[in-house]
Amino acid sequence: MKNIIVFAGSNSKASINKQLAVYASGLIENVSIEVLDLNDFELPVYGIDFETQYGIPDNAHKFLDRIKETDGIVLSLAEHNGAYATVFKNIFDWMSRIDGKLWSNKPMLLMATSPGGRGGASVLEIAKNRFPYMGGNIVSEFSLPAFGTNFSEEKIIDEALNSELIKSVKTFQMAL
Repeated sequence: MKNIIVFAGSNSKASINKQLAVYASGLIENVSIEVLDLNDFELPVYGIDFETQYGIPDNAHKFLDRIKETDGIVLSLAEHNGAYATVFKNIFDWMSRIDGKLWSNKPMLLMATSPGGRGGASVLEIAKNRFPYMGGNIVSEFSLPAFGTNFSEEKIIDEALNSELIKSVKTFQMAL
């Protein structure tokens, strides 16, 4: 059985991106799912002076090990001011100091959602342009606009958007 990791690029305890990632992972058949929470991998803010003095923190190694050990990644990115949330950018930066190809060419379902009508489109574009240089193998993507309107009771209520997600999930599953 294939193993996948699922996480949000957010540290919010009520993360809408985590809700979306968990929902999407539940649509994947015959896999073992591990949901990760960035709050469990606390790290100091990346800086070369810190790295020189103290080295790379264990939590960066632990998170990167989870990526290397998995067969696939379901990631939904939070968008803060049109870019990555600080907590995601920080763990991303730390992991890149260990391995520049940190995504290890694992198949990835890349997603984003937001309360607004663009559904995290800006952060998705940033990631789609950056991740391939860092070993990212984005096989499928999905954006959910207007989370509060389109997601209720642990599911996407808009049938067209739900069908689009199901198609993205199937593409991801075929790549595993």
